[in-house]
Amino acid sequence: MNRNLPGWSRSPLLVVLTALAALAACARVPPPPPPELREGHPDRGARLIQQYGCGGCHAVPGVDRADGLVGPPLDRFGSRSYIAGALPNSAENLMRWIQDPQSVEPGTAMPDLGVTATDARDITAYLFTLE
Repeated sequence: MNRNLPGWSRSPLLVVLTALAALAACARVPPPPPPELREGHPDRGARLIQQYGCGGCHAVPGVDRADGLVGPPLDRFGSRSYIAGALPNSAENLMRWIQDPQSVEPGTAMPDLGVTATDARDITAYLFTLE
């Protein structure tokens, strides 16, 4: 900064205001996706949600005919704190839930659909785009 500019002051108030403005600007930048998702393919994930029939039970934004009412709607999934009310919402936990929901919550209505690890990664990548 050029300290010779008119009005420049080292006042503590100016320093605090500048710091607060910088923090506010940073707060608007969305966090990067979890490292596990950088290899995922959200577009493919949306197609897989349709292929596996997830929309028969869940309403999923951006997926054709995904308007089921059995399970919870999956809108804003990337902003949620928990998966099935039991697991912290992380890519690793979501992939585990998608592949083997009964191991997470025995007796859940969520069926084991035989989702592969690659497909679970891509479905997870799509669901995390829903903020």
